[in-house]
Amino acid sequence: MLLRPKSNAIALSLRKSFSTKALQAIRFSLNKRSKSAFLFVYLPPKRKTMNNESLWQNIKGYFNALPDKENETEFIKQISSGVTFHGANLWVLIFAIFIASLGLNVNSTAVIIGAMLISPLMGPIIGMGLSVGIDDFDLLKRSVKNYLVATVISVITATIYFIISPLSEAQSELLARTSPTLYDVLIAIFGGAAGILALSTKGKGNVLPGVAIATALMPPLCTAGYGLAVGKYSFFFGALYLFFINTVFIALSTFIGVRMLRFQRRAFADAAALQHVRKYIIAIVVLTMIPATYMTTQIIRESIQDNNTQQFVKNELTLKGTYIISNKRNNESKTIRIVAVGEPIGKDTIKKAQENLKKYSLEDYKLVIIQGSQADNTLQQEDLSGKSLAETKEQLIAQSEHLKSLENKLKLYTGYEALSKEVSKEIKAICPQVNSISLSSVSEERTDTLATKHYVLALIGYKNALSTAEQQQLQRWLKTRSKADSLRLVLQPITGK
Repeated sequence: MLLRPKSNAIALSLRKSFSTKALQAIRFSLNKRSKSAFLFVYLPPKRKTMNNESLWQNIKGYFNALPDKENETEFIKQISSGVTFHGANLWVLIFAIFIASLGLNVNSTAVIIGAMLISPLMGPIIGMGLSVGIDDFDLLKRSVKNYLVATVISVITATIYFIISPLSEAQSELLARTSPTLYDVLIAIFGGAAGILALSTKGKGNVLPGVAIATALMPPLCTAGYGLAVGKYSFFFGALYLFFINTVFIALSTFIGVRMLRFQRRAFADAAALQHVRKYIIAIVVLTMIPATYMTTQIIRESIQDNNTQQFVKNELTLKGTYIISNKRNNESKTIRIVAVGEPIGKDTIKKAQENLKKYSLEDYKLVIIQGSQADNTLQQEDLSGKSLAETKEQLIAQSEHLKSLENKLKLYTGYEALSKEVSKEIKAICPQVNSISLSSVSEERTDTLATKHYVLALIGYKNALSTAEQQQLQRWLKTRSKADSLRLVLQPITGK
């Protein structure tokens, strides 16, 4: 504070801002104490050009989608028009269901993606999220009604297709839609968020086709129809649950996006009814997530145990001459059954492996090793690898042939090493000038032809040169001694000691 008595003025420089009432209180207090009137000059505190608040504002500016927002009226009109299923829109849905069913039936990912791109199912789902976000309950009723109609028609269409289709086996693309998890929840949330942002802002780009593919609304309905057609109700309920997950969380993302983009709410007279609706929505979201969370936890736990079992077998039971045909973990009996052929696994090795189970978080399991004649009987009685007995035998035969082929190749290379040692003791009698010899199998690839030459290469080291006759005699003897169809002789002089 600076006081100037001659000019009856006081200049106040304060470290922080004060309200008008606070400044008036300060002025009144000073005037009362000095018993005279003063002129107050208030100097506001200096602001920093780059403080934390302005930095935060700059960061928020990069993520602010409000400037790109479309006209609300036009956007709501567009969504409302896509909610209703009748006429051409309904036929497009039916054709999309047939295309998706064909794709699932023949296990074609490309066909399934095509069906998802032309499907109009996103309309009523986004309509439900938008209607809750702007308190438009007329739109909500129309969206729910058309959503149910579209779902029933889709399942009926898929059921009719799979009843008349000659292909009744469940393919991998179809099976993938029967066990929804928490990951499907996350896909629906992020897909729905991208969808509402693309629809409600300028420059939609290629977002909507990507959202349609990622959220995959069509395949679960087709899988539900397959379940009804073949009488597999676990498929039906699992696929419907996946479709319900996608519906709930796409609509939830739409609701959140509408509120974040500050869409204007409709006037709603009954506030109590509005609160009830919101409570129902929260309850539906929570109840939808509970089974998916449980299933995800089970899948992750099972995956970890499978990986630990594989690592245990690889690190503890992979022995020379022993081949593990299969391993199966039984969570009910708490056993890990190993079927092995070849060299038997010793008792000490089995005991050590049992003790090491705790390293792989499998200490609750008991190790059961089936080998020798027991392994043969087990392979004959049951299928441990998920294949038929004939396929198992074929696999064993193929593995046996492959092992024999590898053994022959190994003998081919190691055999010439042993032969070189034997020949080195005999060659002095044939050709005394030879000081060293090396034999190996060679595969020669030519650059001007596709033909491959196989022959034995004999590398001869000498100090005194060999005549042409001696070279020919040495080559004939080595060819006969090595039992080679073709042998190439390479002479190399030895220098030094």
